[in-house]
Amino acid sequence: MNLFDKVSEDIKDAMRAKDKIRLEALRGVKKEFLEAKTAKGANDELSDEAATLILQKMVKQRKDSAEIYKNQGREDLAGDELAQIAVIEAYLPKQLSQEELDVRITEIIAQVGASSPADMGKVMGVATKALAGIAAGKAISETVKKLLNK
Repeated sequence: MNLFDKVSEDIKDAMRAKDKIRLEALRGVKKEFLEAKTAKGANDELSDEAATLILQKMVKQRKDSAEIYKNQGREDLAGDELAQIAVIEAYLPKQLSQEELDVRITEIIAQVGASSPADMGKVMGVATKALAGIAAGKAISETVKKLLNK
């Protein structure tokens, strides 16, 4: 069962359970998936890799929204966003810990032959493809900078 079908089934379960937060989050996910499937050139298909990227984008958007709500003193709205993040993250593959990320990027740096911060572009190109779905782009970038500046 691909991610699209899994989300569709889980929407039905959330409706039966009357779980408003979960239902709202999953409906948002399905909306994004449907938009991606019907986009020009998608041929009414959505790979799990593309779906994972959409989920990561949605998590980032909700984190940003929660931060804004907190800064404006709207803890109730921030709490809703954080609850939706938890629902969406359940569909993402397990993210790498910082230690695992350091090891993987160190291997990529050695593979590419990078030695200075000027080689960051080469490392990022390989790292973002190799670590797509299991590490956030910002975390990859920060780790590459840290390791190349040693």
